[in-house]
Amino acid sequence: MAPRKISYKAAIEEIEEILEKIENEELDVDELSDKVKRVSTLLKVCKDKLYKTENDVREILDQLEEDE
Repeated sequence: MAPRKISYKAAIEEIEEILEKIENEELDVDELSDKVKRVSTLLKVCKDKLYKTENDVREILDQLEEDE
């Protein structure tokens, strides 16, 4: 099954929820490993989205400079 697409905002919110549960010791040992893996996946999604956005902005700025 292909992973569902998640927005940057939704990924950040889910990371914050998981971190809060970890900080408040609301997760048992069995859940902890799965949640840490999920945070790792979400962080990669966020990093990829930020990298793509940065590249898009650079391309737009470069085009604007060329047009001047």
